[in-house]
Amino acid sequence: MKSIIVCTSVSHGNTKRVADVMGRTLDAAVVAPEQVDVAELSRYDLVGFGSGIFLGSFHAQLREFVRSLPRERRGQAFVLATSGFPEAGFQRFSRPLVRQLEVKGFDVVDTFSCRGFDTYLPFKAVGGIRKGRPDAGDLAAAHAFAEGLRERVGANGGRPAGPGH
Repeated sequence: MKSIIVCTSVSHGNTKRVADVMGRTLDAAVVAPEQVDVAELSRYDLVGFGSGIFLGSFHAQLREFVRSLPRERRGQAFVLATSGFPEAGFQRFSRPLVRQLEVKGFDVVDTFSCRGFDTYLPFKAVGGIRKGRPDAGDLAAAHAFAEGLRERVGANGGRPAGPGH
């Protein structure tokens, strides 16, 4: 299974730490959007897309990269995020990116998020929140998530798992 993770990690390296764990598990390169040849993305069986969450949204650089992708049939994808707060069930911050990836032709198989040290806007005044995150438990969860992806996607040769995957 050929994999790559496109990651924007700008504040404290939270997302890059999580993406690196997943990349080692999936034998996938972790690259910034500007390091990716868009034409080559269709050659991957699994593509991860991740960033920190800023005021409820993925980083603008990652969102713009996804918007710039041409619409075509692609392989499977997953989304990863780090955030000072958990995803709210009623307004999931991953939903808009997942929808955009599906429009671009990806079959999004799963999402992953964990807490990360956050000093964005109001939290900077108090020294930030979630200090020490992602921690060893978060990184272990990222590893387990990636192992599950490898088993599910790799078992299907990169093809969509079908209904209910």
